[in-house]
Amino acid sequence: MELHNTNEDIVIAHVNDMFNAFDMSGKHDDICTCEQCRMDTVCYVLNRIEPRYIVSNRGVVRIEQNTIENQQKEADIVAMIHEGISKINHNKRPSSNHQVKKEATPLHTGQMFNIPTITGRIFDGMNFAPMTNIDIELLCDKEKVTMLNTNWQNPFHLVEPSQGVFSFWPSPIPAKAADEYKFFEFSIRVNEPGFDELKYFFKIPVKSEQKNITTFSPARTFKLPDLYLFPPGEETF
Repeated sequence: MELHNTNEDIVIAHVNDMFNAFDMSGKHDDICTCEQCRMDTVCYVLNRIEPRYIVSNRGVVRIEQNTIENQQKEADIVAMIHEGISKINHNKRPSSNHQVKKEATPLHTGQMFNIPTITGRIFDGMNFAPMTNIDIELLCDKEKVTMLNTNWQNPFHLVEPSQGVFSFWPSPIPAKAADEYKFFEFSIRVNEPGFDELKYFFKIPVKSEQKNITTFSPARTFKLPDLYLFPPGEETF
């Protein structure tokens, strides 16, 4: 049984229609219509409306039967999209190339190790406050790990709203055989002025697969223990 949120289809369709209209009007000085800004607008709206899940074609039929109610909900969605476009346009991702219309995640062929997303939290070891305005690196063999796409940065820059939470999603790694198990060794490094350098080493077991995983799922997340930064000479634990 597979769940599907039909509001995703509605929001994506409306967002693309609106951005395509901006493209045709030539008003690129007013609105950025790149793929990243489109998807950020979709996320903005979906995070602010209730999902509508179905598990079969009959679910689609029931939704279509409620025509009047659906029209009002779509009107609310359109209004939310306009709000999202305005906010996203004034807060564009600095890591993305906004001249690129579509930034596709590279597809890998054959067996591969899909490394899960890696997440954790980092705190000031003296007052236990979440760290902010620092850079966190994910390394493998002393080299920075390549991320799945430019939506995932390495190093990860912690900002205040993140409450000390950082995350990485490494790019898939080719495998030699099917159903091969392998441990991948990574390390977290933080080299921040005023604190001792932090290095945390860990291993992730991964099984090779015949597909490229590009959809985020909490079930495919490797969570690290809480990490702490200390001033030079302070006791650590």
